[in-house]
Amino acid sequence: MAVRTVRFTVQTKGDTEILDITDRVAQAVRQGPIRDGIVAAFVVGSTAGITLMEYEPGLVHDLQATLERLVPATAPYRHNEHDDNGHAHIRAALTGSSVTIPVTGGGLALGTWQQIVLLDFDTRPRRREVVCQLIGE
Repeated sequence: MAVRTVRFTVQTKGDTEILDITDRVAQAVRQGPIRDGIVAAFVVGSTAGITLMEYEPGLVHDLQATLERLVPATAPYRHNEHDDNGHAHIRAALTGSSVTIPVTGGGLALGTWQQIVLLDFDTRPRRREVVCQLIGE
């Protein structure tokens, strides 16, 4: 069984920006040598998340609006006594920092309307590191 790790960075704007990173993860998989196994995509940091969704403008807006209703940026967070991003940490905790996707035949086993997205919840632009770890044969 082989293990391979690929890292890449993504420049973000913050404020619950949602970016499609499917092509970057697929590129890591295509580099081989793993043809069948799994890939875990993980974002480093406690104010960003990774999930799967249909990356379509209406759904992007709907997810951003839903997160704002569930975890409002302007609510009083104790964390904000020393920083301004308490909501970002909570949103990231709810979203999760990684996804695991099957790799079959050297490609991602995603559905037609399934994309891998990075969500940056912080209050400022960031340079996010994504770690992709492939395990398989």
